Amino acid sequence: MSGKKIIYIVMFASITLLLTFSAWAKETTNPKYAADVPKFLLTPDKVETEFLGDLEFFDGMPSEATVKKAYDFLDLSRGVEAFLNGMPATSLYAMLEGLKDAGLKPGDLGITEDLLDARGLLLTAQSTTPYAFAEIDLKNGPVVVEIPGPVLGTLDDAFFHFVSDVGLTGPDQGKGGKYLFIGPDYEGDIPEGYFVVKSTTYRHWLLMRVFVKDGDLKGSTKELKEGFRCYPLAQANKPPKQKVYNLSGKQFNTIHANDEHFYEELNAVIQYEPADAFNPELVGLFASIGIKKGKTFSPDARMKKILKEAAAIGNATARAITFSPRSKAVYFYPDRQWYSSFAGGSHEFMNNGELVLDDRIMFHYAATGITPAMVTPKVGTGSAYAATPKDDKGEYLDGGKTYKVTLPVPIPVNNFWSYMVYSGQHRSMLETDQKSAGLDSTMPSVKPNQDGSYTVWFGPKAPEGHEGNWIQTVPGKSYLAILRLYGPLEPWFDKTWKPGDFELVN
Repeated sequence: MSGKKIIYIVMFASITLLLTFSAWAKETTNPKYAADVPKFLLTPDKVETEFLGDLEFFDGMPSEATVKKAYDFLDLSRGVEAFLNGMPATSLYAMLEGLKDAGLKPGDLGITEDLLDARGLLLTAQSTTPYAFAEIDLKNGPVVVEIPGPVLGTLDDAFFHFVSDVGLTGPDQGKGGKYLFIGPDYEGDIPEGYFVVKSTTYRHWLLMRVFVKDGDLKGSTKELKEGFRCYPLAQANKPPKQKVYNLSGKQFNTIHANDEHFYEELNAVIQYEPADAFNPELVGLFASIGIKKGKTFSPDARMKKILKEAAAIGNATARAITFSPRSKAVYFYPDRQWYSSFAGGSHEFMNNGELVLDDRIMFHYAATGITPAMVTPKVGTGSAYAATPKDDKGEYLDGGKTYKVTLPVPIPVNNFWSYMVYSGQHRSMLETDQKSAGLDSTMPSVKPNQDGSYTVWFGPKAPEGHEGNWIQTVPGKSYLAILRLYGPLEPWFDKTWKPGDFELVN
């Protein structure tokens, strides 16, 4: 056979093979039952991302490296979300554990007979009014609480949800009375003669404020100390003697962790409370990082590393939301630095069907005690709060510098106003040589200006001639300032009155 003939045969065979392959390929890429697939449904073989770098796929199937990146990111993001959204639970847990460390057991009453100072770590507490605290634990059955007289109090559950007010804003309306708190497991009879309150969790925090009459601190706390009772319903016929502790001057901590120990606190809450006590989606979030009811929380080395990172990011995020809020809705005025986490006017942080997550984060990172009375006071009653960590230029307040703030006349309060400063680190009272970490208009040393307005000075040293209107700060320390108006009047609500911003004094 000639060479030319062989060449023709090979060429013919090649062309036949090519045509056959093309037909097969056409059938493969254009199947008989083909969909019109939009491009946005398809995943390219390589996707570039800013956070995870290059992600690689084989026709949509993630490579082993991409799978690892995806799971690491999922666990990290869920860890951050668990930090931010589990904060209400850990905040209340830390409060109750702090009281326990101070010597209190459930049912015991802790009271700041000589007011609070910076030695006790409590989120944005104030030093002008006595506080009283108690843990109400319903795991072993209903608990009776006897309120003797006109206190301002509230009960919050294990996820810091409002359960009931007691005292002036509660069912007893300040006249005192017996409350019966019932937990989720109780199926027995409910006796008459009580204000009955039911809850879905076991552990609760009872917070009460005592009103000081005519400057008589001891006399004002005496009625509560002598008349308060807390005991199990099972012992109602013969209540045990009430234990009362003075918490003034004690060093104790009631603030949750900001590092990976946060997740241990959250786990303790989940293990103690009923399985269905909280929102199932949140419980599912916690379970996804290993915090699961009835299971030991024991993250492996990989997960420990991820949760440490998640806590750091969660803490930074909470601080950004709390100290540099980006939502304009939280600010009281467009030209002032003062703001509040209750922008929607709801103690549940609801706004037109929306749970405002950042508002809830801001509140629980900086403050404590949830009650409707705190959010929507009536004109002339209750209290209003405004906070800022920044001066009029938007710069963080520096404890080494001197500032002044002026309250224009007339100040819209039915009772009195106060300023207090709190550490930018632990959000409790700023540690200085001033016991009160602030001042209020009832103090004889606080003097008005000639026109009736008040100027308050903040700095490491008292400005000459203004010693009585001075709040001490510390060089090298940041701080958050809170203005409180007790019995706010209409000009506060309609915003026709505005407090001044912090002005740097050279």
